[in-house]
Amino acid sequence: MINLRSIDLNLLVTLDVLLAEHNVTRAAKRLHFSQPSISVHLARLREIFGDPLLLPGPRGMQPTARAEALREPLRLALAALEHAVAPSAAFDPAAASNTWRVAATDYGESTIVLPALATIRTAAPASRLAVVELAPPRISRQAEQGEIDLAFHTETEAPAGMRHRLLFEERYVLAGRQGHPRLKRRPSLSQFCALDHVIVSPNGGGFSGVTDQALAASGLTRHVALSVPHFLFVMAALAQTDLVAMLPERLVRSNPALRSVAPPVEVPGFRMAMLWHERVHRDAAHQWLRAQIIAAVS
Repeated sequence: MINLRSIDLNLLVTLDVLLAEHNVTRAAKRLHFSQPSISVHLARLREIFGDPLLLPGPRGMQPTARAEALREPLRLALAALEHAVAPSAAFDPAAASNTWRVAATDYGESTIVLPALATIRTAAPASRLAVVELAPPRISRQAEQGEIDLAFHTETEAPAGMRHRLLFEERYVLAGRQGHPRLKRRPSLSQFCALDHVIVSPNGGGFSGVTDQALAASGLTRHVALSVPHFLFVMAALAQTDLVAMLPERLVRSNPALRSVAPPVEVPGFRMAMLWHERVHRDAAHQWLRAQIIAAVS
């Protein structure tokens, strides 16, 4: 058995050219080597394969049976290797058939994926996009194993070691239905606390959040009447009732059924980031996808 680790790749390249040219001088010219160097390579190849490989003949060197058997597999192997190490081709979205998988909450779907969707579909009509549920504890592993290409998450909670790009900064507004009698103007702090609120509790069932922490600092509480796990239901509930909610502004500003005002309590906002693994950082297709998303939310 021949140990591949003991073979210099240049020797195989030399053999491939010799099998094509049947002449040491012409092979040396093609490879930009001296003729003695090619002769040394041939001697080493004969030693490795235990076969003369090329023998003198009336019209140049003639390959042995062993060399003939090597010719096509060697050519294909070197072509495959050359393709593998060649620079990546430019990405053509019009001809692309990629399937991209991104992890997002329903907030990320509405504020990041949806604004970018039309552009991606127009530029790359044969591509596919799968949005999967964001599972923060699994983001790093999913990205490393190729289960997701991108994730959209708050910058402060981005896993260490992942590439990330800040997409935008978000702030909270107080939202309710159009025509809500208590939202004709900014309510006072006491009026705010007296309203019936909805809260989004991603883990389910929670009745307290960052707004309640801000109120507690002033010794105040509010009445949270409804707790749900998704923003989509919150907006539907607001449109059909007199409930109110502290919501990220980007969710509300394009919804004609809702009205928003500045809240009377200061609640810290958050920064949304796009996350990806180092393994796809330089991939042309992924660079294109990230650029479309950045452009759509800027």
